[in-house]
Parts: sequence; structure tokens; C-alpha cells
Amino acid sequence: METIQELIAARREKVQALRNAGVQPYPYTYERSHTIEQFYQNFDSIKESEQEISIAGRMVAKRVMGKASFAHIQDETGRLQIYVKRDDIGTDPYQQYKKLTDLGDWMGLRGKAMITKTGEKTLHVTEWTMLSKAIRPLPVVKEDAETGKRYHEFTDPDERYRNRPLDLVVNPEVRKIFRTRARVISFIRRFLDDRRYLEVETPALQPLYGGGTARPFVTLHNQLKKNLYLRIADELYLKRLIVGGLDRVYEIAKDFRNEGVDRTHNPEFTMMECYIAFEDYMYHVNLVESMVSEMVKDIHGSYTLKYEDEEIDFAPPWGRVRFFDALNEKTGEDLLGADLQKLKEVAKRLHVPIPEGASVGKMQDELFSELVEPTFTRPTFVLDYPVELSPLAKRHRDNPLLVERFEAYVAGMEICNAFSELNDPDDQRARFEEQVRARSAGDEEAMPLDEDYLEALELGLPPTAGLGLGIDRLAMILTNSGSIRDVVLFPLLRDKEQHSEEDAE
Repeated sequence: METIQELIAARREKVQALRNAGVQPYPYTYERSHTIEQFYQNFDSIKESEQEISIAGRMVAKRVMGKASFAHIQDETGRLQIYVKRDDIGTDPYQQYKKLTDLGDWMGLRGKAMITKTGEKTLHVTEWTMLSKAIRPLPVVKEDAETGKRYHEFTDPDERYRNRPLDLVVNPEVRKIFRTRARVISFIRRFLDDRRYLEVETPALQPLYGGGTARPFVTLHNQLKKNLYLRIADELYLKRLIVGGLDRVYEIAKDFRNEGVDRTHNPEFTMMECYIAFEDYMYHVNLVESMVSEMVKDIHGSYTLKYEDEEIDFAPPWGRVRFFDALNEKTGEDLLGADLQKLKEVAKRLHVPIPEGASVGKMQDELFSELVEPTFTRPTFVLDYPVELSPLAKRHRDNPLLVERFEAYVAGMEICNAFSELNDPDDQRARFEEQVRARSAGDEEAMPLDEDYLEALELGLPPTAGLGLGIDRLAMILTNSGSIRDVVLFPLLRDKEQHSEEDAE
């Protein structure tokens, strides 16, 4: 069997052979009249009029039979059979087609519509043009004669993530995932634009990170000779805009958190954050319920979709439960106001990991994440979080131990986080100072104190509701994808050597 290097060398020889024959293997443009989808949609009229059309696509199958050949090409819209005959295109072009084309080549094809004896709609080629000679071969594809299913050797998920261009070529379902992801973002943008939200942009490079509890990525600005941080959230900058008088703003942006990689986490991820003046967190309960349910219906045609083994119904109203009601039920304890020792005792009894340097907030979060979050399959709002977990949220009007905050869960995953935003600058300073103490005690994800943001609050932030919605996890659910890496085109991966060593262990 030929090695990959030998196959590449053979293809390079074909590139030179094309050039020797006066054929440009990498031309500049090609004018196509139809996509493959349009060819099928207009097949009857194209065939009846005997119209000659032009199509461009990548060759993915080839079958040569002496003076005539069949092949399949694909573009973004579909896959099409072509029929190439020596008497129609000429002897030299046909010999070049037979000997110098390979699977993976991009080709321009002129021809007419025909139906084969087996009833397959086909393009009868009258002229072919090489658009890009593929040097590296595609994986070998095999087709099951009984089921019609196509198989190839490029199936390892890690290899697919590392070579996304090839993954998109050989796996049509992957292209569908990313078209759906794009529809998710387009729907959110239309939904908010229709409600008079203004789309804005805030810095990705920040002199001080904030807006979430996470470790940041740090980079050095050479000219300024100072460290900058990749943003972990857009929140503090978007609220500055509310202070400035823009009363409805949103941003769809990349955020970066220096954290581990797992099924639902990637260090680079996409969030939509929006803020509206004069409202509280219950406004965003209604907005999320309406936006996401209508998005599911728009993309899937109904409120119900299948995720893994579950049928999930997004039709309003969604479930609602309070944070401590859910946690107390799972632990058999009343944990509202519990101290660190009590929380650790409960965690030990229920075999929940105790993080190093754990604070009250860390233990509350760990218990909830381990015991409660996985139980939420149907869309559910969790309301009224402990104040220790929410340094940027307004204290609950009925209980100072809580804040006005909710998170929504679907299929055991958090998809959004929202607050009645804290607008008392003195309370905010005290919360920041508590975060500084937590950091000194070993919590690396605690927020720093941001004097610039506090100065903005001192100018006056009106009552404000804020929301952060995770695009990646939403895309996972709407495409029935088991990992965040399935819905991020170029996810961060371990080095191949490191990956191999961990597999060996």
C-alpha cells in the first residue's frame, strides 16, 4: 500500500502534467450558474429547455469505464452525479480527466440535465475545468450496499477536531451543525434588535478582568509594558454603557477563561450578554423563556427536540425552583445561612468533593453542581442564589442572605445566568473587598477590586437587569451534540503527544 507521502508525490506529478498540457491547476475564478441544490430544484425546467448550466464542486467519488465515466461532486448544498463521455468533451480533455483528476479535486462543470437508466438525476458534462488540484488525498469512503450508509476511516473525534477542514469535507452532518449554530446567533440578534436593544462592542483586552469568577489569560503589552487580560465576561463594560444612558445594549462575543477542558467547557467560548435599564431579573426570566422556546420552534419546527436519549419540551412555561429549596431537598438539610463547617460536613456525608481553600460560596456551588444540576432535563429556572455566589447581583428584596439572580438549566447544563444588577456602589465595594479576602485565602477565581467600575457606579446606575446566555451550550442542545467541541469549529485541544500519553495512562 502506498504511503501518504507517495500519494502526495504522485499528485504533485499530476499538477505538473496539467501545467505541461497548458491547464492551470489553480485558476482565479469560475462562474457558476447553479448550486447543486438549485440544480435539483430546477431540474425539470433545465432538462426540458436543454439549457447548459455550470456547477462547481469537490469530486468525492469517481468511476471510470473506458470511453465514459461517472463521478460524484459535492458543494455546500448537496451531492450530484456527473456523467463524462469522451465523444462529448474531446479526446484530450477526457484523457486528462481520466488520468489527472482525483478525489478531493475542485472542478467546474458545464453540461445539461439528464436522467440515467437507474433514474438518477445527473449532469451530462460537456466541459470540465480544474479549479483546485488537491495534493492531499481524502479518506477512503466505503458504501454499504444494503443500507446505503457511507463509511470512512476519518472517525476519531480528536482527529476530527484537529482537522476541521477535512471533517467538514467528509461529514455532511458536521456542516449542518455549524449552519444550525449560525441560525442560533442570527435568531438571537433579530430577537433583540426587534426589542430595540443596541448591539455594541467592548474590549477583549482589558486592564483588569471582571464580570465572573474565573482565572484569566494574561498577556504582556510590549509598548505599554504592562499586563493585560483577555476578558472573562462583558458585564462590567456593558453596565458602564447603561450608566452612560444607553438603556438597552447587547453583545455577542468571545470570552476567555483559563480553565479546564471538558464536555461543556472550552477556554474560548461565545456568550451573548444583554442589559436593560429599569427592569429586574424577572424581566429576563420572561425574555429567555420566550427567546429560546421560539428559537427551538424556528429551527426545529416545534417546541420539542431530542437531546441524547431525552425528548425535551421547550414550550412555555418552563419549570421554576428556588436555589435552596432544590439544594435542601437533595441534602436533607436546611443550608440557608449555613457556615463553612456545616457545608463541609454535608459534602463529606454525600461524597461531594471539597475544593482546596473552599469558601462558603465555593461549597454552596460544589454541592449544587454535584447534587442538583444534573437533575434538570426539562428547561428549568433556578431562582434566588446565595449572596456569597453572586458578587455583582442585587440583594434580594425579601432576604438579605440571597440575591435576585437566576440560572436556566436544560439537559443538566446551565445555559444562562441573570441578575437584578447591583447598583449600590458602597455595597458593590464591600462585595469586591470580600472577593479580595477570598483570593487571599486561596480562591484563584475570585474577582479583583475594580476602582474604575466603582467610579462608574458612583455616577449612578439605574435599576438594571442583566443576562448572559451561552451560545455554545445552546448550540449543543439544538444540534444534539454531546460535546462543546462538536459545536466549536476550532476547539482548544491538548498537544498530540500529551493526548497520547494520557491515553496510555
